[in-house]
Amino acid sequence: MRKSIFMYLFFFAVLFIIFQYMNEKTIFESQERQITSLTEKAVKAADSVETLNNRVLDLNYFTLQGNENAVSYFEGIGLDAQKVEAMVSDIIYDKNVEAGGNSLIPMEGINGVMRINKLKFLNHKWILADFSDGTHWGEVVIEYFFDEKNELHLKTLSSTLYPSK
Repeated sequence: MRKSIFMYLFFFAVLFIIFQYMNEKTIFESQERQITSLTEKAVKAADSVETLNNRVLDLNYFTLQGNENAVSYFEGIGLDAQKVEAMVSDIIYDKNVEAGGNSLIPMEGINGVMRINKLKFLNHKWILADFSDGTHWGEVVIEYFFDEKNELHLKTLSSTLYPSK
């Protein structure tokens, strides 16, 4: 009788070990599938980030800060490109409060004064600006440069007014 109890215990232990092995193997395989899936998602996300970073670099080329040649130009004349951008922006936006509207916009507002809303520095010479009177809107290309005394000069090169809807 003692042998049969040990035999039952032995078989029970073997069955328990087999059950534990199969259970752990299932858990391990499930975790491996999850790790593989997450790794693939991480690779796709990294590829997407790389693609977006490349796109941002391409888009930033036509900005003052993203164009090495433009930054070098200002460094060559003893100016900091970031400070130039801030200073020129302030001067252009300050013109919005002048009597009669912003003098850089060669059009009269129909429903009020035309004001520049947004600026995009394209490089060390040109700015693209959006303007509006609240109803009608357009865009203007502004040339900016510093003379030999480092005095700022602004000149409107071209503008367009879009029809209202």
